[in-house]
Amino acid sequence: MLRKGGKKEMRIDRVKFRMELIKRGITQKKLAEWSGVTRATINSVACGKSCRDDIGGKIAKALGVDVTDIMED
Repeated sequence: MLRKGGKKEMRIDRVKFRMELIKRGITQKKLAEWSGVTRATINSVACGKSCRDDIGGKIAKALGVDVTDIMED
């Protein structure tokens, strides 16, 4: 998906995302710190909103998973 300005977007699966947080015992706040992504963006992703590909990559890296593991099918 492309957004204005030609940046690619993706959608992270809410259930997969929450399961990864639970598996690691971390909060959205901690994930924001680890990933360098704002808490507001982490919250938006957790609510099912799309994000830029680079943001999805940062979140996945901080969770220690491949981005395809948490993307919506």
